Amino acid sequence: MARQQLRSNQLITTFGPGAMVDLPYQSIIIGGLEHWSYQKDKPCTCEEPRLSVKLGRLLGKKSVELKTPPPASETQFAAGTITPGVGGFIFPHWFIVQKVELSPKKHKRRRLVQKSELTPQSKFEIEGKNHSVVPVRFVRACRKGHVGDIQWRGFVHRGEDLCHMSIWMEERGTTGDLSDIWIVCECGAARCVRDATHEKALGTCNGSRPWLGDLDEKGCGDPNRLLIRTASNAYFPQVMSVISIPDSMSKVEEVVLANWDGLLKKIPSLEKLRELRDLMEDIQQRLDGFTNEEVFSTMEDVRSGAKPNALAKPVKEVEFEKLAKARLEAVGDDPEGDFFARELPKAKWEDPRLDSIEKIVLVHKLREVAALIGFTRFEPITADTQGELEINVERAAIGKKLNFLPVSENRGEGVFLKFDKEKIDAWVATPKVQARLLELERSFNAWRENHPGTKAVFPGAPFIMLHTLSHLLICAISLECGYPLSSLRERIYSPIPEDAAMQGNYGILIFTSSSGSEGTLGSLVHASRNIRKHLLRALQLGTLCSNDPVCSSSGASDHEFGKISGCACHGCVFIAETSCERFNEFLDRALVVPTIEQPGCELFTI
Repeated sequence: MARQQLRSNQLITTFGPGAMVDLPYQSIIIGGLEHWSYQKDKPCTCEEPRLSVKLGRLLGKKSVELKTPPPASETQFAAGTITPGVGGFIFPHWFIVQKVELSPKKHKRRRLVQKSELTPQSKFEIEGKNHSVVPVRFVRACRKGHVGDIQWRGFVHRGEDLCHMSIWMEERGTTGDLSDIWIVCECGAARCVRDATHEKALGTCNGSRPWLGDLDEKGCGDPNRLLIRTASNAYFPQVMSVISIPDSMSKVEEVVLANWDGLLKKIPSLEKLRELRDLMEDIQQRLDGFTNEEVFSTMEDVRSGAKPNALAKPVKEVEFEKLAKARLEAVGDDPEGDFFARELPKAKWEDPRLDSIEKIVLVHKLREVAALIGFTRFEPITADTQGELEINVERAAIGKKLNFLPVSENRGEGVFLKFDKEKIDAWVATPKVQARLLELERSFNAWRENHPGTKAVFPGAPFIMLHTLSHLLICAISLECGYPLSSLRERIYSPIPEDAAMQGNYGILIFTSSSGSEGTLGSLVHASRNIRKHLLRALQLGTLCSNDPVCSSSGASDHEFGKISGCACHGCVFIAETSCERFNEFLDRALVVPTIEQPGCELFTI
């Protein structure tokens, strides 16, 4: 398996190990973390203790090192030395020759060949003439993330691969649909590619992991499924991100939390801590700089929960608390550091139609750190509504030994909306909202029955309402803030019904960020100073969809297999999936504004 070196600027956190990439002359799969090469003087480490400890717990460690992708270097390195960059492997190994031939029935066809049949220049020779080739776009994969080449000879001969005559990919129509594409052997065997979508047509998975160069040691045995390697469902990164919050924990809290599970949790008393610290040099080194009394007091706070800290709290709870406590703007404010937020005076945005909003905060500077921990294929597995990843989720590995995790570090700006808890709770308790909520939950349960492997849970009416309003506001504010809609992103702050810790924390953060050292230039904050206009425009956008009345009449009774959203479609609230934290799931316009088919359960009236 040949190894290719990638420039690091071709890699972002949402496009990591296991992803399939088309390069100008070939297709590759990005290699695992063992194939990432760093210069010793440029380790590319990223400091974010809160994220490091949380990810460490997911991996069964105290913490995990975070690194940004290695930068590509134009410097010439001596032979035998390691060139910094991200490694990749040629994949798939089947190619289509770019010479169109005609079948006996005058259908267009192109020859299917393996990598071993190509010349050193990656060409295929026919009658003394070299022809270009392109990678075949069909591969096999399973739900565990494994991926491999389809054995086309075995497929066309229905399990028998003893025939070694030439095979072609033949087009028997002009639509490009799978039913128009056939695999044809010179011996006369033929089979439609659509057959590959049938269960067990491609056999069972052998655990192939070409990005790691091996087979999964746990095995597999799941049925293979047809996958178009450039499709959007070929790679779903599992990412956990945090917004850096300064002063969110003391140094002693940071040390105690970093050593809690493997060491300090089992120490019952101050005397035992003194004894172990005197006897064991390792413990003394870890706690160096802090007295026994400081350490044990923090241990007791963590153990009892009397003093929750930033590492123990959910990701979004820490962020919400910091944003909600932002001070009013004042003359002479000097934005500095990685985080700077100030409340916009209420007189500048107050409106009777927006009385459920309690506070608006302009976030002049923020830093987001997002880490890739694994990936899935076919269906995404995202962080929960509190920004946390589940420990027991099955994900494809991005490395054989996770000595570090790749992260992206972005800086930017945003606007935060805090909602009035009492008004939200009173709205949820109304009969019409409860009836709509019951209908949405019934539809979601029907959907979940047809997706037995899903980890999704129903998030409740406040989350769906906030999520939908966020999409509408992103569409409205993007018209004037200077950023394209796909550059704006969201974070929704809302407790799930079973979560007591976040009860009452209702909010939306809309932000943009980039990898530049200075981030963005303030146009989103500037546009947000006129947030009243953008909010009212967002509500108007939600009242009518170009697909109404079909869109607004969406309900559980209309869908045999259920839906994960209500009144929502590409004509109204769907946005780019890179902007949405829930892949355009859990949306319903009827909970935000009155619609033509579902009036009476909305929070806002315009």
